[in-house]
Amino acid sequence: MAQVQTLAVIGAGIMGRGIAHAAALGGYRTILEDVLPGALRKAETEIRANLDKAVELGKVTAPDADSAFHRLEYAGSVEEAAREADLVIEAVPEEMESKIEIFTLLDKICRPSTILASNTSSLSVTEIASVTYRAKKCVGMHFFNPVHKMKLLEIVRALETDDETLGTAVEVGKRMGKEVVVIRESPGFITSRINAMIGNEAFYMLQEGIATAADIDKALKLGLNHPMGPFELVDLVGLDTRLSILEYLHKSLGEKYRPAPLLVQYVKSGRLGRKSGRGVYEYPEAKDAKSVSAK
Repeated sequence: MAQVQTLAVIGAGIMGRGIAHAAALGGYRTILEDVLPGALRKAETEIRANLDKAVELGKVTAPDADSAFHRLEYAGSVEEAAREADLVIEAVPEEMESKIEIFTLLDKICRPSTILASNTSSLSVTEIASVTYRAKKCVGMHFFNPVHKMKLLEIVRALETDDETLGTAVEVGKRMGKEVVVIRESPGFITSRINAMIGNEAFYMLQEGIATAADIDKALKLGLNHPMGPFELVDLVGLDTRLSILEYLHKSLGEKYRPAPLLVQYVKSGRLGRKSGRGVYEYPEAKDAKSVSAK
């Protein structure tokens, strides 16, 4: 296996900052990149708060939390973040064009030995890797939101991913405290494929007036022992993200993944979930925070 000491995360959004948190707590020098200074400041504040909460709950010792926080560094460009990294994890939005653009740039910047990983939840890692000259050193590492709490990590073996790269990704995931499953690449992998179908069916049921969103969520939590209902989950993930995944699965796997018209309508109206202040449910605190930041 390749030795990983320095790890870079590209993108300081919800997933990126969560991955950086887990990497730093796992003992890695971690460089978190974003072109927006505000995103980096928000990430630093949130990671500190989440580490403090873990200490309060007795899940992490105060010295370990402080050490993790001090392993974090911040960069305003991909070049600055990635040039010294042994492993780079891309965590940009779930759009093939964006991921291909980042991987093309990383392939030019990084040392030949550097492993490139994508946090895609459904897209083809093989297609993303094809724009590089190091397809053997490309792999999928699909983390789950919120990363600092969710234990699962899907490691996706693309067509040309070699054994050393796969083994290194598994080892890094374990050091981050994750339970790892290894998957041969397939659209949607395991979880996104099943979650997309459940969530889409929930939207069809809501559209048909079968039950309220709250009652559908309650039924799946109490009847099927899901920790969150499908609408609570989609509001957390983002309705636009879920729609993008469904569109890809519909294109790749056929008619059973056709997005529910109500989901499409919500996204077109700007109801994207918690991040926009309204999705299936309303989140007044998010709207208030946006109003304050706009002043």
